[in-house]
Amino acid sequence: MAELLALCRVDRLLPDTGTVGVTAIDKRPVDTPLRVRPLGVYGDVQADRKHHGGATKALYAYAEEDARVWSDALGRDIPPGLFGENLRTSGLDVSGAEIGERWRLGDALVVEVTCPRTPCAVFQRRMGEPQWVRRFTEAGMPGAYLRVVHSGTIAAGDSIEVVSQPGHGVTVASWFTAADAHQAAALHEAERAGAVALAPEMHESMSKLSR
Repeated sequence: MAELLALCRVDRLLPDTGTVGVTAIDKRPVDTPLRVRPLGVYGDVQADRKHHGGATKALYAYAEEDARVWSDALGRDIPPGLFGENLRTSGLDVSGAEIGERWRLGDALVVEVTCPRTPCAVFQRRMGEPQWVRRFTEAGMPGAYLRVVHSGTIAAGDSIEVVSQPGHGVTVASWFTAADAHQAAALHEAERAGAVALAPEMHESMSKLSR
């Protein structure tokens, strides 16, 4: 059974050399249950609201299985929160989830997969690994951004259940690594059929294919 290994929120804002000047990427596990509402985990923040957070990126999930791959490749621990994720999962193929797939965490929280995480310069500085953005991109394990469908309180150890899949076959990883017109057509058709409501970030990404 899939479960939530760790629930993370920002520990403190860190100075950053980027245009915002600070970053909220320093997420760390908490040992108490927290309420999750449409804009994310109680007490969590995002410094760069243009690219992170909001209703369609309320939460970021990353799989422990993918973190272990990185741990082996980099020769270092990848503890929960290091990638800036709110949810570290186990037994759930996060990057293999379909866009629009829904999960239930605990008794009440329901979330929907909206889009893959795109690595940025802040992430590069956070990791301190050579060519990190390129390596993360090429690996095809981006993790998933989520919107909150039904609010709820969750804690580490809660179960995670996949409650619905739209069936179009376009996953977080497939779109992140090989977005093309065929996948875009499948997403458009699924949206027209009412199987999924695509996030603005996905529409923007899809529009770039036709330029």
